[in-house]
Amino acid sequence: MKNLLRDIRRSPRFMTGFLIFLFILLVSILYPLLSPGDPLAMIGRGTFAAPGTYVSLYDATSAKTETLLLPDADDNRLAAAMSDADRAAMVNYFTLSGVAIDDLDPQDTDRMIELWQEVFDENNMPKMTNAQRRDFRNLDKRLKELQASDTLYVMDMGEDGEYEQRSSVSKTDYVNASAVANAKTLLLGTDNFGRDTLRELIYATGTSLLVGLVAGIVATLIGLSLGLLAGYMGGVADDVIMFITNLFTVIPGFVLLILISSSVSQDMRGPSLVAVIIGLTSWPWTTRSVRAQVVSLRNRDHVNLSKLSGHSMLRIVLSDILPYVASYVVMAFILQVSSGILAEAQLSMLGLGPKTTTTPTLGLMMNWAMLYSAHTNGSWWAYFPVILTITLISFSLNLMNTGLDQVFNPTLRD
Repeated sequence: MKNLLRDIRRSPRFMTGFLIFLFILLVSILYPLLSPGDPLAMIGRGTFAAPGTYVSLYDATSAKTETLLLPDADDNRLAAAMSDADRAAMVNYFTLSGVAIDDLDPQDTDRMIELWQEVFDENNMPKMTNAQRRDFRNLDKRLKELQASDTLYVMDMGEDGEYEQRSSVSKTDYVNASAVANAKTLLLGTDNFGRDTLRELIYATGTSLLVGLVAGIVATLIGLSLGLLAGYMGGVADDVIMFITNLFTVIPGFVLLILISSSVSQDMRGPSLVAVIIGLTSWPWTTRSVRAQVVSLRNRDHVNLSKLSGHSMLRIVLSDILPYVASYVVMAFILQVSSGILAEAQLSMLGLGPKTTTTPTLGLMMNWAMLYSAHTNGSWWAYFPVILTITLISFSLNLMNTGLDQVFNPTLRD
């Protein structure tokens, strides 16, 4: 056993996969302990907020300010204020006005503003519709306000209903974020419901790992038990077990999984039940593989000696056969865990995963991102970290499995 553990520790593939998986597991366990709370709590108004630090404007107006003269502040302010729609409208105006813009970059703010000031004439737009003229005039007005205004005024409504100036904000006024009473850093922004994506992702990772572990345990126990029984007993028991196994093998496992999941109401589909359903539909290949191993072992000398000694079937299977297939069972369990996590993600993408109101999973996060078109509106933080997490988990488990296969199979060793 010591030599075996030493060989496993010396396997670079196994250790790499194990460390990746251990890191993901520890984060999913420790983060909820250090930062408890509802992962599905809505802190936003149901929009995809981009990653970054958010500072309360209300509190910032009363915080202590410092004067900073940054060299490109005006250009950066104007570039940030101009949306892609504004830039497209400016290009449209140039085109309708007959201005050659073959080498014009819409992202070159200075050049766009300079050309706009040269070309725009609100009294000479003959080739445009009334709606286009109105939009272009509004755009010009907005650009002039951005360039002309140096100070913003904060007004309060008094008891008499009249507005009174409370404070003013200059372009050169800056506030230290730590001096603002309310600020929130969202490393992965918010999802379509206004929920903290990072918190949701970590909790979802823990739930998906639990689903994979439960599914792997259920599938491995069923497959191991039936494989040992069929391989050792043979005869009618073997034929019956293999008939049932082949029947489940012929039916596509995922189709069977969909049928079973759809027959259970969503209110009853918690993560544990989904994990059990996945395990109940993914045991056949483990059964076939374990049976093949046991068939080659049941007539070995040490097994026949145990039979002659009058040992019970249970003792023979557990003492003389199981230790020889234990390494294969461990590798099968690792693959079952990986398959269980992927199966939950597939089910949730189809809307057949765990109920959506209590516990997030990686599959549910992908489902929400797809339903609200995160992949088309540029909200990468709502789905890309989920894909990366699923990939890392599957990659780490498969590395562990490959490393163990090299240790247990001498023909694969370097």
